[in-house]
Amino acid sequence: MSGGEQQMCAIARGLMGDPQLILIDEMSMGLAPLIVDNLIDVVKSINSQGTGVLLVEQDVQLALDNSHYGYVLSTGKVAMQGESKRLLKNKEIKAIYLGM
Repeated sequence: MSGGEQQMCAIARGLMGDPQLILIDEMSMGLAPLIVDNLIDVVKSINSQGTGVLLVEQDVQLALDNSHYGYVLSTGKVAMQGESKRLLKNKEIKAIYLGM
């Protein structure tokens, strides 16, 4: 199976127990952008159907563009948190994590 197929299979296995919350760790790692876009659509669909999604992701732009709320960790501690749209506008996050 390709990396994207493996991720889809892992997500499907996690959903088999009809959870209230699913944790997805580093979903985009090593995958082509088109595959990541497809996975994001799947995750949004899962969330819209009532399952909470906790996405751990190093691609800050991807995570905040596709979430409601975010936590920014620094050395294992919460450095910032808030609505994703607000975090995307934060100058410190832009400078450190987005290179802007």
